[in-house]
Parts: sequence; structure tokens; C-alpha cells
Amino acid sequence: MKLTAWTTLASLLMYVWIIGNVIKARVTHKIDAPATTGPIEFLTALRIQNNTVEQFVLFLPLLWLCGFCLSDMVAAILGVLWIVGRIIYAFGYAQAAHKRHLGFGIATAATVGLFIASVVGLIIH
Repeated sequence: MKLTAWTTLASLLMYVWIIGNVIKARVTHKIDAPATTGPIEFLTALRIQNNTVEQFVLFLPLLWLCGFCLSDMVAAILGVLWIVGRIIYAFGYAQAAHKRHLGFGIATAATVGLFIASVVGLIIH
């Protein structure tokens, strides 16, 4: 389960980077918490962060279920794919909202893969 653990840490590091982008946007545009409105640059950073949190709810349990029930290696590979997808999503969305689709698709495919792998692992064992 070491690979799953390392992948979890990498996903959290990616999330900290996304949080940092929201903090940077708050400071740059002088938006004090708890405000959630402001220029499009801030709203975009905030939406990237919100969507990542929404996806984490599915990703983390599936990552560990896959690692435990099927394979540490499969979980790590799909987990890294999810992280890469989320990074592509963040960069794409920051450029223009319509550029988020590729990253979202990659991360979603990884999530579906983790789900299927978890079910297969439960059936096999």
C-alpha cells in the first residue's frame, strides 16, 4: 500500500497548490474572506478549487479501495492519472472555461477506472 500512500500524498500536494492559487488570487485582487465574489480570475481559481474538492470525495475512497481490494500498483497508476488530469484541468480552466474538458475527462476516466477496479477486486477476493 506504499504506492497508494505516496499517490495520496501527491494528490494532497496538488490540492495545496490549487489552494495556493486561490490565496494568491485573494491577495492580488484584495478579496477578504469570507467573500466569494470578485474578478473572473478569482472566481476561476475558486471554481477550480471547489471542483477539485468535489472530485476528492470520490477519488480518495476509490483510490484506497482499489489499492486494498485489487492492487497497490493499479491504484497508484490510476491515481497519478487522476492527478495529471486535475492539473491539466486547472491549467486549462485558468486559460478559458472551455479548455477544462480534457483534464476533466482524464480525471473522470481515472475515477471510473478506480471504481471498476475496486468492484473487480471485491468480486475476486
